[in-house]
Parts: sequence; structure tokens; C-alpha cells
Amino acid sequence: MVDLSLFQKQLAEKGYIADKDLAASLLLQTQLQRPLLLEGDAGVGKTEIAKVLSEVFNCPLIRLQCYEGLDASSTVYEWNYQHQLMAIKLFEKESHSAGETEEHIFSEKYLLKRPLLQAITMPESPVLLIDEIDRADEEFEAYLLEVLSDFQISIPELGTIKATSKPHVILTSNGTRELSDALRRRCLYHYVDYPSFDKELRIVKARLPDIGTELARQIVDVVQGLRKTGLRKNPGIAETLDWAAALIKFDLSSLDGDMELFMSTLACLLKTQEDREAITREVAERLIAKAV
Repeated sequence: MVDLSLFQKQLAEKGYIADKDLAASLLLQTQLQRPLLLEGDAGVGKTEIAKVLSEVFNCPLIRLQCYEGLDASSTVYEWNYQHQLMAIKLFEKESHSAGETEEHIFSEKYLLKRPLLQAITMPESPVLLIDEIDRADEEFEAYLLEVLSDFQISIPELGTIKATSKPHVILTSNGTRELSDALRRRCLYHYVDYPSFDKELRIVKARLPDIGTELARQIVDVVQGLRKTGLRKNPGIAETLDWAAALIKFDLSSLDGDMELFMSTLACLLKTQEDREAITREVAERLIAKAV
């Protein structure tokens, strides 16, 4: 029987604070051997989930970063053409037949495994992170469905390669385009939202154990307030942690100690000129007053 509380504790020990719904989704993904689709805004910690899962399971993490124009050849395998050409020249000198040469150069020795093939041929199940699947084209998404359905890949020169062990598949999406119904049906699903105040405070304390409780509370309060001001790009959890680390470096114990320093460190949180201009000193003072 799977202990959900124990699994949450294991995730927390690796620095990830997961609520019960997310922990349950991750456990179901591993127990049912189904891909898990994590959807949510950029910066909410979706990619980090896969990294922490590989640490909890003590297995490799294989990451496939998606982008427009991504095709099967760059995600499954390629032939090492340079080594093949060298082998052909060597075989010609040794008077091997064309058939012998072809059989040799199209062997696994000259196969460059890309993330998908690498993931299904490992002796133990890795975590396969397919990051930002919404950035890939629909054609690649359709190809991916076939791979995730059978966990096998056909290579014309070698035949069909079946999975040695099924990987733990995590897909992430920022919602830049609508994913197909077929992909959604294939996956378990969890929406990752910005954390609540209490959860984000726990994350800050877990990642930065030396931070003072009062400063940590004020930092989270300000960040949560910033997300309600209509910014073009809301600060994510990573930005919260970067800002907290920066304030620790300046040896601050409270946000109302140095307003000039406060404004200068907003570079950790605000990543567009539009947002920098929107958070004036007056706005910052209101956020600090509420936090302290």
C-alpha cells in the first residue's frame, strides 16, 4: 500500500513542497505507468517537479526541451556520420564486401541516442521530462503519442526497439497553444498554480534554511502582492527564491530597513521594462507596509 504522507515527506526532504493532490498525481503516474501532464503558468515549478522526482526515485533525469520545428530525428536518434565514413574507408582498405560494410556501420555502435530512445533503453526506469510540449508542432505531438502508447521505436536499419523499462514520463505545458484531445486522454493531468502564502513560505524556508522567519514572511507577502498588480510576467517561485537569497546577501532582517536597496533588488523579481515601470516607489511602499 502506497503511503501518500510518506511520499510528500520524501519530496519535502528533496526541497519540494507538494500538496496532497500533486503528490497523489505523481504516485498514480508511477503506479499506473501513465504519462503525467503538468499545466500552468511559467514559473510555478513544473520542471522542478521532474527533477525532484528523479532524486526521490534515485534514477536518471532525461530532459527533452521542446521548441517550434522539433522533429523526430533530433529527439529519437541520429547516426554518427563522421564515424561511419571513417569505418567505410577502413573497410574498403580491408576489402570487405558492401554488405558487410553496411551491416557494420548501421549497428548500435554508430547510433547516437537522443532523449526518447535513451529513455526507453536504460536498464532502470528514468524520469523522462518532456518540457514545454505546447511549444512543439502538432506533427511532433502526434509522433510522440505513438512512442508513449507502445514505448517502442522503429529504426529502419535495426528494426523495432522495445522499452527495457518504462520511463516515468512528465510533460509540462505553459498553455501557449491548445494540446490535442488525444494527448490529454493519454495522460494523467494536474494543474500547477502559484502557491498559497503558507506553501510559498514553506518553500522559502526549505530552500533557504538560514533565512529569518520575519524576513521570509515579508518576502512572500510582497511577492504574493506583486502577482495581484497585473504584471505582464508574474514572478515565479524561482524569482522568489532568487530575491530571498539576494536579500540575505545584503544582511537584511526586514524589508523596511533600506528602501533604496529594496528597489534595486527588484531586478530579481521584475523581468520586463513594462513591469519595472509599473512598480513605482509608491507601489513598493504600499506592498512593504502591508507585509510588515
